[in-house]
Amino acid sequence: PAIAWLFLGLGLPVLQGYGMTEASPVISVNRPESNVPESVGMPLDNVEVRIAAGGELLARGPSIMKGYWNNPEASAKSLDREGWLHTGDLAEIRDGRIFIRGRLKDVLVLSNGEKLPPQDVELAILGDGVFEQGVLVGEGRPFLTLVAVTQETDEKRLIQRANERLKGFPGYIRVRRVVTTREPWTVENGLLTPTLKVKRERVHEKFRTEIERAYAAGALD
Repeated sequence: PAIAWLFLGLGLPVLQGYGMTEASPVISVNRPESNVPESVGMPLDNVEVRIAAGGELLARGPSIMKGYWNNPEASAKSLDREGWLHTGDLAEIRDGRIFIRGRLKDVLVLSNGEKLPPQDVELAILGDGVFEQGVLVGEGRPFLTLVAVTQETDEKRLIQRANERLKGFPGYIRVRRVVTTREPWTVENGLLTPTLKVKRERVHEKFRTEIERAYAAGALD
C-alpha cells in the first residue's frame, strides 16, 4: 500500500488486484475511479465472494474452474458442492472491498488457543527499519518468537521495538523472544522464493536449534 500511495502521489495510479489461476485468473481489482490501495478492490461483476467461518475467502462464478484435470481428489478439496472455490487466503470484506490478511495454512495457533495470521503482524514489525526481514514462530507455543535479520544484538531492545509496533493488536500478539541473524535471506541461500517471498518452513528449519533454545529459556518481558 505504501508504494501504491507513493505512485498515486506522483500521478501514476497503481491498481492492486487479486486472483489465481483457478479463477481465470482475476477475482477482484481496484478501479481508477475507486482505488483503495490497502485492499485488492471489489470483485468482478460476474464473481461472487464470501468469507467462510474460519475467515477463508471463497469465490464463485462462471470464470471459476470446474476442477483440476484428471485430479478429482484435488478438485474436491478446492471446490465445494455449491461451486465455491476455497482460495486458501484469509480475508475481510468491508464496504464491498476485499482485504487479504494472509494464507490460511500460515495461521499460528498458540498453546492457549489464540489464533493469528502472521503476515499482518510481521508487516507491522518490519515497519521499524532495525528489522530487515522477519518471521514469527508460535504454533503450539505459549508465546511468539520473532526470527529476524538485523544488525542489532540487544534482544531486550529488539523485543521492545517490535512490541512498540504491535500496540494496535490484541494483547496476546506480543513478541517475547527474538532469534537474530545478520545474514540476509535470499533466493540463493534457499530462504526466499523466486518471487521474494520468505520460505517459512525453511527459516524454521534453519534456526530450529536457536528457536528451541529460546523457548526452553522462557519469555523475556
